[in-house]
Amino acid sequence: LPILAFSVYHVSDKINKRSESAQEQLSKLTTIAQETFSGIHIIKAFNNENNISNYFYKSCKKYSIKNLQLAKIDAVFFPLIIILIGASTILTIYVGGIESYKGNISTGNIAEFIIYINMLAWPVASVGWVTSLIQRSAASQKRINDFLQETPEIYNNPKTFKITNNIEFKNVSLTYDDTQIEALNNINFKINQGKTLGIFGETGSGKTTIANLICRLYDVTKGEILFNKKNIKDLNLSQLRLSIGYVPQDGYLFSGSIKDNISFSDDKFNEQKIIDAAKQAEIWEEINLFKNGINTIVGERGIQLSGGQRQRLAIARTFYKNPDLFIFDDCLSAVDANKEKSILSYLKKRTKNKTTIIISHRINTIKDADLIIVLKKGKIISKGTHEELLKKKDFYYKINNSQSNNNLINI
Repeated sequence: LPILAFSVYHVSDKINKRSESAQEQLSKLTTIAQETFSGIHIIKAFNNENNISNYFYKSCKKYSIKNLQLAKIDAVFFPLIIILIGASTILTIYVGGIESYKGNISTGNIAEFIIYINMLAWPVASVGWVTSLIQRSAASQKRINDFLQETPEIYNNPKTFKITNNIEFKNVSLTYDDTQIEALNNINFKINQGKTLGIFGETGSGKTTIANLICRLYDVTKGEILFNKKNIKDLNLSQLRLSIGYVPQDGYLFSGSIKDNISFSDDKFNEQKIIDAAKQAEIWEEINLFKNGINTIVGERGIQLSGGQRQRLAIARTFYKNPDLFIFDDCLSAVDANKEKSILSYLKKRTKNKTTIIISHRINTIKDADLIIVLKKGKIISKGTHEELLKKKDFYYKINNSQSNNNLINI
């Protein structure tokens, strides 16, 4: 029995380690499968099917090897328990037979000891079997606990306030923890409710970072963001995000239907609101061309649609929500000029008493904004109205001339 107890302890530790290793490999395997299906068009475009297939095959082999290593431990563990129990019984009969032959004990004593051994051994064996199951579960639970015990960096303030979208950035800087790259440096601007802010700059200048900070997806490293003179950290997070309609630049869609994507902000969908939002986003006519209309399945990340259609559906989703603050993050880049003009015209009518932030690398998209800030390498290098910025004849002026010339060439 002491040998049995030691065996259970020693083997259970090995089961735990090998089970955890097998679980990790299974995680890698499912990740490869998911990414392969998501990026199937890229794989085909690069004619890379064989490499991906070989990579997946090697991962499967690793997983099978790790599972075989676990199975080998199991194959040794349970026979070992049975052998030790059987050895105990045989030893009892052997020693008891000798003692009985000598006349020291009766044959009934031998039977008693055999019964005692079986009463003790099988519970110990059961403990070993249960321990094996627990160790496997513990390996899985450890991976689950890594997520369950993750603490959020951004905490919600349970107090509720009336959120007025008079937004002010005061000496705001942000450095990303992972890369230690300074995304924003000493940003200062103010936009009042009912006004439109245009954010212009090169790729990587920090435009999207400002949108993420307003949605409080990150917290500032230095400075503060104020909503009607209240620090964003003091606002109720759910209340803040409910008041914002954010359209990301990639026009992310979920794998359901067009109807589900447009009405995403509401548990119950209103068909007339869906139609109105689609019309305002200049996508309704194209939806009608689909066989199933608004019930058309768009596929994972909207893979069944073109880039412009994805962007316009994301815009329709925000129009359906009808928030107090609109944030358009370069979401018109794949939309043609006429449709862009129509969407912006509707947006202007819709947001008379609401705050609007339009981020774009095309000056034509933001030229009617009440205030335009020009970013370069995370800093504001210029701000003002479109006319004021043109008079300065700096970076903004040069880009405007360049884009105007390109438009003339295209015409």
